[in-house]
Amino acid sequence: MRMIVTGGGTGGHLFPGIAVAEEMLRRFPQGKILFVSTDRAIDNKTLADRAFEKKSIVCLPLKGKSLLGTVKSMAQLPISLWQALRLVRAFKPQLVLGVGGYVTGPVVLAARLLGVKTCIHEQNSIPGMANRMLGKIVDQVYISIPGSEDFFPRGKAVLTGNPVRAELLQEAGRRKDQVASKTVLVLGGSQGAHRVNSLMVEAFAQNQSGEPVQIRHQTGNSDEEWVRKAYAAAGVTAQVSSFISDMAAAYRDADLVVSRAGATTLAELAVLGRPAILIPFPYAADDHQTTNAAFLVAGGAALMFQERDLDGPKLREAIWGLLNDVPRLQSMATRMKEFARPEATAAIVEKSIALLAA
Repeated sequence: MRMIVTGGGTGGHLFPGIAVAEEMLRRFPQGKILFVSTDRAIDNKTLADRAFEKKSIVCLPLKGKSLLGTVKSMAQLPISLWQALRLVRAFKPQLVLGVGGYVTGPVVLAARLLGVKTCIHEQNSIPGMANRMLGKIVDQVYISIPGSEDFFPRGKAVLTGNPVRAELLQEAGRRKDQVASKTVLVLGGSQGAHRVNSLMVEAFAQNQSGEPVQIRHQTGNSDEEWVRKAYAAAGVTAQVSSFISDMAAAYRDADLVVSRAGATTLAELAVLGRPAILIPFPYAADDHQTTNAAFLVAGGAALMFQERDLDGPKLREAIWGLLNDVPRLQSMATRMKEFARPEATAAIVEKSIALLAA
């Protein structure tokens, strides 16, 4: 088995690809996997020390750019396609899987031009521009959320769910140690979320004496220092870091998660059964994070607040309302589990193998 997985730019694109690549190698120990991503720090850090080769191509986004930015991106496309063609020719894959991000386009297109079987995975409820276009030319489309099949040609989309890293699946059956204090895990996506960071600091700006709570907060690079100082000044017990490497332990210890509503994070919350307060990123393409979160909210697994309607005191009230209502918190955790698709990785691998055999 020789396979290229391509995608990147955010953890939400990288982690599903990693899960599929590692499962494919588990089934085909002599196989070869090449991960083609961007050269951004998040890609390099996340893919470091994995059991497959990693290469990058130069590629620029098209959507949401100024006129000059769009012209630059368009001018870069032929170069990106040429780089992708060279990589695909050299590696000679049997299959190429795109998992999202603007780097996916040139690589999947190159594979299609060279006659290689291709497929893409769409994590979100509303596909981005690249996947909508690629959906017309690939052999198969894997989707995570029911309803997104309507954006692709009839008969191409298969509901698989969103792959979750093996280390998180292993954590799914374990319970946290019983401690007196509650733990709130704060996630802003792989690059952090400044407004979520600010809201949490506002929510806990007053000294929390007598209120046993711990905070585990992933801030992104730019906010780590000031968030740590703000919690310390308020007397809050907080573990603050720009990036969390051991997400399995972070999820295990959490009684409640405050998070953006990226599709991969929601898939992880479901597998691990963690109740959540979701604050969708308001500038996501087509507001897809709101749509991502809506079915969890409707199912009683999470609360959702739009950023524009939220301030520190309101967020604090929501957090303590849940932490002090243990039956409701437990009910939300149970309902969150009902949305889990732990078989997603295996489903994509099996359907990809079947695609090759067809």
